[in-house]
Amino acid sequence: MTPLLVGLAGGSGSGKTTLAEGVARALPAGVAVVIPADAYYHDLGHLPPNERACRNFDEPAALDRERLQADLLALRAGQGVARPAYDFASHTRLPEPVWLPPSPVVIVEGIMVLAIPELRGLLELRVFVAASEQTRLERRIARDVGERGRSQASVVEQFGRDTRPMHDLHVAPSEAHAHLVISGEADLAQGVREVVAAILPRLARESRR
Repeated sequence: MTPLLVGLAGGSGSGKTTLAEGVARALPAGVAVVIPADAYYHDLGHLPPNERACRNFDEPAALDRERLQADLLALRAGQGVARPAYDFASHTRLPEPVWLPPSPVVIVEGIMVLAIPELRGLLELRVFVAASEQTRLERRIARDVGERGRSQASVVEQFGRDTRPMHDLHVAPSEAHAHLVISGEADLAQGVREVVAAILPRLARESRR
């Protein structure tokens, strides 16, 4: 059986990660693995620390797309992969990668998953998570201040400088490529049910091949 590749895209702070993890938990144990596209940011260790945070992390070029594509192809071929582990505080890759075992369902989530053609073309199910700009900004502040050691002012500045324009240019238009659009502001359990309901028949078709 060929593993089913599912893509979850949407704006930063839309609820993609929470939804992806909820879907993986809702499927039978061992069926799904989640691969965060954020783990594939380029390592900026070659730059002085004060220059790293000035980079645009909301454009396709910020990702190591070749490695992400290669890892997705390997997972689709039924192979396990050692994906990068990224440290958002220092904008560098950690020395120890994260092992992802081969799984019947591979869920890749990230803002650019549906915006990058070579990634989009690998996905049998494409999901877009929609949320208002205000909700996305509030969640981004809470996450980056609480988990990544940033100041609220720096998050707001980056959102206006990079996140909003890149969302309008790349992320929002990618909704047109989705098979399914989920509200990132509605009940999480309902969103999980909708995505699982879309996965199961596709998974059944793959199992019969």
